Amino acid sequence: MIGVLVVDDQSMVREGFAALLAAQEDIAVLGTAGDGQEAVEVARKVTPDVVLMDVRMPRLDGIEATKILLAEEPAPKVLVLTTFDLDDHIYAALRAGASGFLLKHAPAAELLHAIRVVAAGEALLAPEVTQRLIAHYLATGPATTVVPPTLAALTPRETEVLRLVGRGLSNREIAEELVVVEQTAKTHVSRVFAKLGLRDRAQAVVLAYETGLVRPGR
Repeated sequence: MIGVLVVDDQSMVREGFAALLAAQEDIAVLGTAGDGQEAVEVARKVTPDVVLMDVRMPRLDGIEATKILLAEEPAPKVLVLTTFDLDDHIYAALRAGASGFLLKHAPAAELLHAIRVVAAGEALLAPEVTQRLIAHYLATGPATTVVPPTLAALTPRETEVLRLVGRGLSNREIAEELVVVEQTAKTHVSRVFAKLGLRDRAQAVVLAYETGLVRPGR
């Protein structure tokens, strides 16, 4: 059972998400919160597996709340909910260690899939978020991205895996593309991250573009 904490300053949104999640057999809503400060307080009591986190909230925003929660032990996975108009808050959430991003207008099935993916320990970036993330980083250059001088340390298969990660594919989708089991794809991704000193999928996406492994529009 996946324990979820729903955080949003709009009560209708918060209650809607909670009702949707509570109807799932494998998800339990452990609590809700209307701002970041309350989210931290509730999370410490109920220890959720996943926190569904809004960004702009009173008292304490979702970015700061994410930083605090990820410093806790045990730390939950944080899935950030955002609007289509992304801004620097979203990139700050990446640096804070959020495991995934999802647009608020995404279909219910996408939200449920995202929660399950993040709970399983994978990172998830919605395609629209990935595209804007790429554009942002290409324009400004992230100070936290580790860019190795060469990809020579990777095997041909690992290079292909990095390219697929750069296109925004999940481990399951990479497995389908390479015709291997998902665990094998996950192992390849982990090895790529370890060899290149990458912290997460966001950094891998940026690196894939910066090295020309993936190009905009491809």
